[in-house]
Amino acid sequence: MLKQINVVGAILIQHHQILCAKRGGNKSLGGLWEFPGGKIEPNETPQQALKRELQEELRIDVTVEDTPFEKTSYVYDFGQVNLTTFLCHLNHGTPKLTEHEAILWLAPHELNQLKWAPADIPTVQKLIQLNW
Repeated sequence: MLKQINVVGAILIQHHQILCAKRGGNKSLGGLWEFPGGKIEPNETPQQALKRELQEELRIDVTVEDTPFEKTSYVYDFGQVNLTTFLCHLNHGTPKLTEHEAILWLAPHELNQLKWAPADIPTVQKLIQLNW
């Protein structure tokens, strides 16, 4: 049976730009861009997981919207990633690189310039379509 990996991603918008994070080269899917986030731990809600992951990975405090922005699934060679993205609002801090290779703030129409992890692409397409 295919391993199910439940993850969350943040759509962090500031000054009409969206935070994009490049995965480190030593990780699976290294060098691809993603919405920052990570795995949901047992006994965590998706929103709690996202808040925790952003604190750990980027050293920022955010408020996570209650309603998911997009839900996608993608089958990789290591398992099926079930990604739920949420709109987030920055409360405190400036994103810092701790796990990612790079971060960028891009306008929605610029998002397709990056090479995204496959599970993130439906969210990218929706953001471009809505022109947030």
